[in-house]
Amino acid sequence: MKNKNCPICSNKSQSEYAPFCSDKCANKDLGNWLSGRYYIPGEKINDETIYDSIDLSDILKKDH
Repeated sequence: MKNKNCPICSNKSQSEYAPFCSDKCANKDLGNWLSGRYYIPGEKINDETIYDSIDLSDILKKDH
């Protein structure tokens, strides 16, 4: 891996946590995604739209 800096704190990244320098920075990044601070631009949809698009009959037919 090339010597790159952590995208959170700019310290040297560590291969164990790549591209981050530590577990702390990796978790901070994950928290940013989960909280909505980071997002991929696009049309917003609500939960009902997601649930309405699921075909439950296909799920129920599958053997578990």
